[in-house]
Amino acid sequence: MAEIGLSVAAKTAEYTVDPIARQLGYMWDYKSNFQNLEKQVQKLQSRRDIVQHAIDEATNNGEEIEKHVVNWLDNVKKMIDEAAEIITDNNQANMRCFKRWCPDLKKRYQRSKKAAVKANDVSELEKEGKFDRNQISYCTNPEETWHPSSKLYEDFESRRSTVDDILNELFHPGVNMIGVHGMGGIGKTTLAREVGKQADEHKLFDAVVFVEVSEIPDIRKIQEAIADRLGLEFRESSDSGRARKLCERLKKESKLLLILDNIWKGLDLEIVGIPFGNDHPGWKLLLTARSIDVLSNDMNSQKNFPIDGLNEKEAWDLFKKVAGACIERDNLQSLAFDVAKRCGGLPIAIVTIAKALKDKPVHAWRNALRELKRPSSENLVGSVTAQTYSCIWLSYNHLETDELKSTFLLCSTMGFASDASVEELLRYGMGLRLFKIAYTMEEARDRVNTLVQKLKESSLLLDHPDNEWFSIHDVVRDVGRAIASKDENKITVIDDVIPWLKDKNIMKNCTSLSLYDITELPHEEFDCPTLEFLYMESNPSNIPDKFFRGMLNLRVLHLKKMVLSLLPPSLGCLVNLRTLCLNCFLLRDIGIIEDMKDLEILVLSCHTVKQLPKEVGQLTQLRVLDLSSCFSLKVIPPNTISRLSKLEELYMPYGFNQWQVEGVDIGRSNVSLEELKDLSHLTTLQICIRDAKIVPKGLFLHKLQRYEIHLGVNRSSYSSWDKTSRFLALEYDDSIYVENIVVKQLKGIVAFDWKAGCQECSL
Repeated sequence: MAEIGLSVAAKTAEYTVDPIARQLGYMWDYKSNFQNLEKQVQKLQSRRDIVQHAIDEATNNGEEIEKHVVNWLDNVKKMIDEAAEIITDNNQANMRCFKRWCPDLKKRYQRSKKAAVKANDVSELEKEGKFDRNQISYCTNPEETWHPSSKLYEDFESRRSTVDDILNELFHPGVNMIGVHGMGGIGKTTLAREVGKQADEHKLFDAVVFVEVSEIPDIRKIQEAIADRLGLEFRESSDSGRARKLCERLKKESKLLLILDNIWKGLDLEIVGIPFGNDHPGWKLLLTARSIDVLSNDMNSQKNFPIDGLNEKEAWDLFKKVAGACIERDNLQSLAFDVAKRCGGLPIAIVTIAKALKDKPVHAWRNALRELKRPSSENLVGSVTAQTYSCIWLSYNHLETDELKSTFLLCSTMGFASDASVEELLRYGMGLRLFKIAYTMEEARDRVNTLVQKLKESSLLLDHPDNEWFSIHDVVRDVGRAIASKDENKITVIDDVIPWLKDKNIMKNCTSLSLYDITELPHEEFDCPTLEFLYMESNPSNIPDKFFRGMLNLRVLHLKKMVLSLLPPSLGCLVNLRTLCLNCFLLRDIGIIEDMKDLEILVLSCHTVKQLPKEVGQLTQLRVLDLSSCFSLKVIPPNTISRLSKLEELYMPYGFNQWQVEGVDIGRSNVSLEELKDLSHLTTLQICIRDAKIVPKGLFLHKLQRYEIHLGVNRSSYSSWDKTSRFLALEYDDSIYVENIVVKQLKGIVAFDWKAGCQECSL
């Protein structure tokens, strides 16, 4: 009983004495309670600073802060403010009574209790802030940063429509890989980013990942770029291990758009760790490349979009936008328009040149226009065109072979227009021995068409409506000429820049020279011992007699649109010449070519030549004789053609109708069709024979690969002949004779025109 009594007494004391003591303690511990509150606030502030440091570190690492941590910080601020208010209020309060003779016990009690309670709350909140590191923040998948390019697409219909077409194609269930191709600087990357930006903004995919592959693919960098976007960390050290980890992570995405920018060659997706195919219908791949061959053949892209230059209005609008108000000045408007036009609709050229010239004086604009008009090696660095040129130079450097590079440089020097003939390229290349594995003209034609196609696939050349021609962008052509000038001493001279021609140091090392619009040539001997290629499209009153003496190594000569009655005597010095193209007015006598014993290709386009000189028969190495534009030709001396035993291609003028018949025309003074039977290597023939009855038996037993033959047809000119086809036009009543003598000899006729009718057939 005594123990029970003691227990009851203790419990009674706990509920009566302790609370009384605690209440009295608020008065006696008044000072220490406020000191404790200040101490707890300091601890809470220290804890807050520690947490804030962790938050700053996490934020810098791109991590998101947990919501409970943010709430704790808000509570800390509120708690510290409340504690500060209690402390400040106490410091300002009058804590005495009876005219300050005695302490005010009631106030001491109230304020001390408030400080003690708040100190306890502060202490509890400080304990709550003891977060582990992984409780403060968490990693998120970083959002792709899209450059603000949408305005460009709002302004330019040509780009906006392409973006819309690509986005529509991404919804096609049967298409999972799309390609974008075009020349360097045309805007492929900007367009691909715009597609990604719009796909991201409209939530078309769970994730949109943009990765630049670059010219030398780095598998690890590609893996890391994709992993960063998906919040994936690699612990694997090997490429294959990282590929497996990436593949596992990517499989968790049901809808993904992966943009691989700037692909130069095929990329093995499996090695990178990108699962792809029919097992993942929600995945789409958008590729950009300069070469359509990379997209179609190496990557098997299902749909490819070509990107062309801006039209003239779009280009001018962009140029004005970048250059700013400075071009509105009266002395710059016309000049600025000329500069913009020379950029050829190439966005990188427009933007970089407009930026470089913004607010510059007029002389800087004039100098820039001259740089654009006269490409040289100096333009490759340190000029307003340097960045533009470097994009195209990179494409040139990635051409696979020296043969392909040399072909591109030759294309760049062919004429001043943006269009050029594949046939001329073939004839130039044969003269320069450019095609290493081609031994016949047919093999060379296949080779040059293959090379041209490769250059088109690399976006260095462009398609032309006529398959026998190709186009080249003005800026690409200028870059080609600048590279040719720098690396191979190939010089292009325009607009009467005579000092170039008089610089002996330059001319001595020059291997290729193209002259345009030159009205006067140096009268002294031209010393060019290494010159192999000379193209002259100009109108000098004459060519000095000694002009060619210093060009003994010349292999190709093309004189175009020149008004010459006589060729200079020094032309006979060109004994190593292999290709000679003469497009000259008023020219009558070309007998001087008899000394060119190594000549293989002769193209005469001289309207005034009436008789082919008998000296042509001495050119026994001749493989191509093109007389198709000698419209006034009436006489070809007997046995001139038959002596050309190595001739592979013969192009006769349409108006030539003076064929004589051996054994009938006594004392022949002109060529006969029988002579063609001696040309055992002939594979290409373009000819018009008005009287089919003079066609000898066996004339067409040669293995002709290509031909355009007109028999008895009364027309003013040849048809638009595709030089890869076999075309026969007939207008003759004796069908039995024609069938026996002509048709049966010509196997594989593709186009057949009988009188007024034309039909496709294979005979």
